[in-house]
Amino acid sequence: MSLNVVITGFMGTGKSKVGLEVAYRLGREFLDMDTLIEQRVGMTIPEIFAQRGEGFFRRQERQLCQELAQRRGLVIATGGGALIPEENRQALGASGLLVCLNCDGGEILRRLAQAEDRPLLDVSDRRECIETLLGERREAYSRIPHQIDTTSLTVEEVVGRMIELLKSEAVAERIAVRTPAGGYQIHLGKGLLARVGELARQQGLGGRVALVTNPTVGDLYAPTVVVSLRKAGLEPVICQAPDGEAYKTLDTVSSLYDQFIIGGLDRYGAVLALGGGVIGDLAGFAAATYMRGVPLVQLPTTLLAMVDASVGGKVAVDHPRGKNLIGAFKQPELVVIDPLALATLDEAEMRSGWAEVIKTGVIGSPSLFKQLEERGDEPSLPLIIEAVRVKVAIVEEDPYEKGRRAVLNLGHTFGHALEVLSGFTLRHGEAVSIGLVAAARTAVALGLCDETVEGRLVALLQRFGLPTRYEGYEPVEIWRAMATDKKRRGKKLRFVLPRAIGQVEVSDQAPQAVVLEVLERLRKR
Repeated sequence: MSLNVVITGFMGTGKSKVGLEVAYRLGREFLDMDTLIEQRVGMTIPEIFAQRGEGFFRRQERQLCQELAQRRGLVIATGGGALIPEENRQALGASGLLVCLNCDGGEILRRLAQAEDRPLLDVSDRRECIETLLGERREAYSRIPHQIDTTSLTVEEVVGRMIELLKSEAVAERIAVRTPAGGYQIHLGKGLLARVGELARQQGLGGRVALVTNPTVGDLYAPTVVVSLRKAGLEPVICQAPDGEAYKTLDTVSSLYDQFIIGGLDRYGAVLALGGGVIGDLAGFAAATYMRGVPLVQLPTTLLAMVDASVGGKVAVDHPRGKNLIGAFKQPELVVIDPLALATLDEAEMRSGWAEVIKTGVIGSPSLFKQLEERGDEPSLPLIIEAVRVKVAIVEEDPYEKGRRAVLNLGHTFGHALEVLSGFTLRHGEAVSIGLVAAARTAVALGLCDETVEGRLVALLQRFGLPTRYEGYEPVEIWRAMATDKKRRGKKLRFVLPRAIGQVEVSDQAPQAVVLEVLERLRKR
């Protein structure tokens, strides 16, 4: 099922002409939202504005955005103001590729000099009106993922760029993960949240299912997933947990059990985790223990969860004395990764996810690390796929963390201690970022790697806006917090230390004095 292509932008940028030609090239149906509204209301756009008012027109746009978001394989040209409201952008953004056409104000004025069907331009000074509207809409337009400036391009040239963009974004992947009990599939692709029901059915799931999410993610994506599940014949019950690491506790899991029971979930149903790493862990632990275990589906919506938490089968909750101390291994039946969900992720959470992507590069992919150094912070699907492949290779080799899998904890011995000391107010990725630097500096101090490794790592973390130093704690406090870490062996702390970009080792030979000195040097003064 093909994703929609949604073309938006200011009036006069060429949306309808470009959209019509793109649809012809792709062999798809073309829909112009303004034309659809005119047909439904039985009036032209100027008549709607004059007789029913702009508010009425905007309500028609909002309703149409919600309707079209449920369809696939379309090329859609929106009105110039249709995607200014965030709810409309989110709705159509979840259905496919969003492209904004831009144009210089003077060129727009020239193109619309003779236009009489633009009610917003029914003023004495069109130039001033255009500049004012462009200013008001600039921020909303800038949130559209892909931009094409049409000022000096022909329609044919814009269409060519659109087709190339579609080719580059049409990446989809399915990764098979082998486990001791068999295996599962990871599906990666844009728009896949709208196909969860179909994919779940293919895995043999059916009946009553619990969709576990939090209020923030639930408002954004639960409706899409619910529609998909119902279309596939499943019966979803939405179960909610509070938002945040502070609620990743046994008390919250107990509340999920209550919701499962009230919702009628039996041992033939399944639990679907829709959210970030916290929801994945909570729902996963609940699925592992409810009625001695029910199937689990991971639907990660954050970058961190996509590249790390949703893959590998580890689920856990926190204890006041340590992070993830109470857990289990629970392999999912299915993982569905839809990068379109990242469009609504705030900057702080996106940064947190990048820490795990960077960690993956240090552990096992020098090429990924180099791409991050060269390409910037656009979370493209190929980057996500590469990060997931690195983790899959490691967890297949060591599914129960008896050996090789421990390398995935690079930066986490330090990071988890900082999270616990902060009362989990420090984001996981931020803590891991500081932990990565601490691990690299410890490796340098022990002569395991040279300073260029630490330098490249620090530079990349800072480029992504991640912290590389900490404040507020004495080094000895961090050491004591690390003493409760589940990765220790006996009385010895185990650290994952880099030897080079793409090569790490696990060591319990880091003396306390060396670690305390490293932490002292990383403390902000």
